[in-house]
Amino acid sequence: MPYNDPMQLPGVYAPLPTPFDDDDRLDVDRLKRSYEQFAAGPLAGFVVLGSNGEAALMDDDESDRAIAAARGVIPRGRPFIVGTGRESTSAAIAAARRAADLGADAVLVRTPGFFKAQMTAEVFVRHYTAVADASPVPVLLYNFTAVTGVNLPVAAVARLATHPNIAGMKESGGDVAQLADLVSSTPPSFQVLAGSASTMYASLCVGVTGAILALAAVVPEACVRLYTLTRQGRHDDSRTLQRELVPLARLLSGHGVAGLKAALKIVGIDAGAPRRPLLPLSEEATAQLRQAVGRVQEVTA
Repeated sequence: MPYNDPMQLPGVYAPLPTPFDDDDRLDVDRLKRSYEQFAAGPLAGFVVLGSNGEAALMDDDESDRAIAAARGVIPRGRPFIVGTGRESTSAAIAAARRAADLGADAVLVRTPGFFKAQMTAEVFVRHYTAVADASPVPVLLYNFTAVTGVNLPVAAVARLATHPNIAGMKESGGDVAQLADLVSSTPPSFQVLAGSASTMYASLCVGVTGAILALAAVVPEACVRLYTLTRQGRHDDSRTLQRELVPLARLLSGHGVAGLKAALKIVGIDAGAPRRPLLPLSEEATAQLRQAVGRVQEVTA
């Protein structure tokens, strides 16, 4: 198939939540309203149906409706990336094709992980090669060991990075050494995006292109400022801001989807409650989040 021109992905991206209504159904109206608020901010682009988008709790029909609604709100010209990871190669291919038809600029494909013991480097190379061969839009690899229980080896990424339709990857672990290995083991055209806000500054220092951060959905200006300061070589200012962001970043990481949706409500974005079986955040944890959000807003005002 003819592949697209290489996709450029510098900057900070947010993985957007998927709103559900009181009956636990996809809430398209709430999605549009909240995504308009995200789009009004300074972020370089957006990811829908990622881990924070609760994609694993949605069926294909819901996913397609969410993609279509999001595409109608997110401005053209800023990358619109859709999570299309599935356990089988054929399902991942089908999801990528549907997302492309619905307007995705690229797809983010998590590692399959149900049969963990069989997920070898060769399996990953074959899986991603088949998806990239078939996808009408560029593919981003997605490694999130804390969720999938498997790790995409650097050696496998190095092989996949030569594929003309694999534009880069999101590495959600906070291991800066692994990020450095990924950057050094792949061509300059392959774009590594960090997924941990707690180590964003260090990740940028070892050469990542940008970052996809839940924190960026909550305090986008602060995350963009950290990116910009680091790119400008203002390292003292960058390190100071990184230290201020770590407490909130760790709370969001620890509380997952429930924490993200609670934090968004604190900053005035209604993303609803987590989908069952996930539970809303406790009042005590929400109070901690409110304090941490307030601190970041205070120091970045």
